[in-house]
Amino acid sequence: MNAYRTIAIRAANRAGDYIVKAFNDRDRIIAKMKDLNDFVTNVDQQAEWLIIDTIKASYPEHSILAEESGLKEGSDKDTIWVIDPLDGTRNFIDGNPHFAISIAVKQKGKTVAAVIFDPMRDEMFSASNGDGAQLNQTRIRVAAEKKLEKSILATGFPFRSSSNVEEYLNYFSALLPACSDMRRAGSAALDLAYVAAGRVNGFWEFGLSDWDTAAGTLIVKEAGGLVGDVKGNPFSSRAKSILAANPHVFKQFVQTVKNF
Repeated sequence: MNAYRTIAIRAANRAGDYIVKAFNDRDRIIAKMKDLNDFVTNVDQQAEWLIIDTIKASYPEHSILAEESGLKEGSDKDTIWVIDPLDGTRNFIDGNPHFAISIAVKQKGKTVAAVIFDPMRDEMFSASNGDGAQLNQTRIRVAAEKKLEKSILATGFPFRSSSNVEEYLNYFSALLPACSDMRRAGSAALDLAYVAAGRVNGFWEFGLSDWDTAAGTLIVKEAGGLVGDVKGNPFSSRAKSILAANPHVFKQFVQTVKNF
């Protein structure tokens, strides 16, 4: 197993144990609003510290980009760990057991290892560049469905700002009748992991950050899927949207929204 993936799994397990204990003891959770509809808790912050502490024990020279503490450059600026310690914080606050830890390792901008861990279900999605994707110890592949009309798509609403709502609704209005159904569960990291595992046929959203997508994009690609923006262009951390799907659904999705 890729050494970076091994450390990412170790870090995710350590943070996951803490998150599960906090989830089961609601009095330990202190939540505050970072921005409109954007929350953080003391559990996010402590989980992030546990992840960084685990990484630094093995790679003290590496750089860190984490959602809550930002960018901390090490002597090795070419290797960056991209961390979301608790993706789905609002679910966590409300007692909805659907959230995940997301950890990716980038070298010179290319993701080489990735982990998405659902601590409530004990599901560890992982990948390293060129070695395929796994759920725990089992190899996973994207779904084989060839038709968008028979596909279930996952999505996320642009809840942080009203600026993308009208554009999002245009896409939603075109896609809902074109597919079998749409799901909005509240964790982009798990949505991407579910695409990789074949549980949904595609995922699309606007306005995500690198820590939301860095791990999931590699896991989807290593599971045989495609990742781009909603117009089918190559995906980057600066993209304003994301589309991840099996190759057949990806192409039909892009065709459906080509005129927007």
